[in-house]
Amino acid sequence: MGSTSVNREMGPALRVVMMPRDTNPQGTIFGGILLSYIDQAGAVAAREYQPHRFVTVAMDKVEFKQPVFVGDLLSFYGRVMKVGRTSVTIHVSVEAQRFTDPREVVPVTEAELVYVAVNKRHEPVPVETPPETVGGEALPKAD
Repeated sequence: MGSTSVNREMGPALRVVMMPRDTNPQGTIFGGILLSYIDQAGAVAAREYQPHRFVTVAMDKVEFKQPVFVGDLLSFYGRVMKVGRTSVTIHVSVEAQRFTDPREVVPVTEAELVYVAVNKRHEPVPVETPPETVGGEALPKAD
């Protein structure tokens, strides 16, 4: 997967310090912990795009680029990639500010997620597309 620029204009959707309880047997942060935070960050980005209830329907193209360690401060950035009739595709990029050297910030993970807008009965509802751009970039329409 190609590197995607991080959208710092809106700031991170989440920032989290990794704790010892989140480690795997190798002493690095368990990938499932990162997936959970990626899902939350994507949901925040979807909700910022449109004030709907969103449910996760797919997580695709997850790439773990670097290990994450206890004490690292992770920043999760979400960006709207596509808007469909009832769905929003979000790209989430994750950076780690290293505990051992806070000046070192490295990309550690990225993923694409699809969320569907639902009503109170959990039925899909249309997603309105307010602006045709987000952050000055045109959004491609999903099929």
